[in-house]
Amino acid sequence: MQDTRPLLLDTAFPALLRNQLTTLQVNLGYLCNLSCTHCHVNAGPSRTELMDADTVDLVIEVLAARNIATLDLTGGAPEMNPHFRRLVVAARALGVEVIDRCNLTILLEPGYEDLPEFLAANKVVITASLPCYSEQNVAEQRGKGVFEQSVEALQQLNQLGYGKVDSDLELNLVYNPNGAFLPPDQVTLQREYQESLGKEYGIVFNDLFTITNMPISRFGAVLLAKGNYESYMGLLKDNFNADNLNGLMCRTMVSVDWQGNLYDCDFNQMLEFPMQSNLQPLAELIGSDRNTRHLRELLEHDLNASHITVGEHCYGCTAGAGSSCGGALDG
Repeated sequence: MQDTRPLLLDTAFPALLRNQLTTLQVNLGYLCNLSCTHCHVNAGPSRTELMDADTVDLVIEVLAARNIATLDLTGGAPEMNPHFRRLVVAARALGVEVIDRCNLTILLEPGYEDLPEFLAANKVVITASLPCYSEQNVAEQRGKGVFEQSVEALQQLNQLGYGKVDSDLELNLVYNPNGAFLPPDQVTLQREYQESLGKEYGIVFNDLFTITNMPISRFGAVLLAKGNYESYMGLLKDNFNADNLNGLMCRTMVSVDWQGNLYDCDFNQMLEFPMQSNLQPLAELIGSDRNTRHLRELLEHDLNASHITVGEHCYGCTAGAGSSCGGALDG
């Protein structure tokens, strides 16, 4: 698979500094029951990387020590980590909001049938990937049959109260483009999702998040293979919006990989672009063990005002309406 990583090192993207840390985004491993074409972590059923019990214990310790408001669990399919439920229960006991980035189909897998009830009992926010309300588009990104399974899972969640107006169980959906283009207007697309899914399947949800595809990992490789990398990067840069800089998720969030290493965001984690203590060219940081930062540092040190490692891919978060794990940034 071709790699865009060397093309992302030299950048004119503006320098960024961190604000107060409010969110710990933890990747519990790359094991997943799906292999999606847009997946920036290259997750799949054959991946074996999973966060161990000791690192999960450290996550819990850091949540308490730093008074973290939100624990954002991702993967792979985070639910496939054997310590997922223990971590959720411990975080909720601390009063931490827990987000489960769920691919929906995991809720139908053997051995996970009681997962919806567990998530509801612990009032976990479900942010679920559904690349489109069209069966054909979802099949192109995630495989045949995934749309039907996703619909069934959403109906199960609705039956438990998720996504309903009078419920405190929050259900959000995530849209990713199925090609080398920017997401459409988030408000308009949310209305289309609600109308289509409501009319056809009786499904309700709270919000839709539109997320720009990053020119890395599987999607980056597809861009290179089709000769579309330069044009896609041109699209991102031509639509750079400086107004989105203040709202970037890396300003208030830190990403933790399955081994407990720290990164400025989930995309930097996948690229293995390390955090930095001083402002340095990215090329000088790559491959140096001394630049590796670990979760245990958060027990003693604050990250406030530290420099954020940026690369060419950062234009994906600032293009147009902006993009973050919480969707568009322009409102």
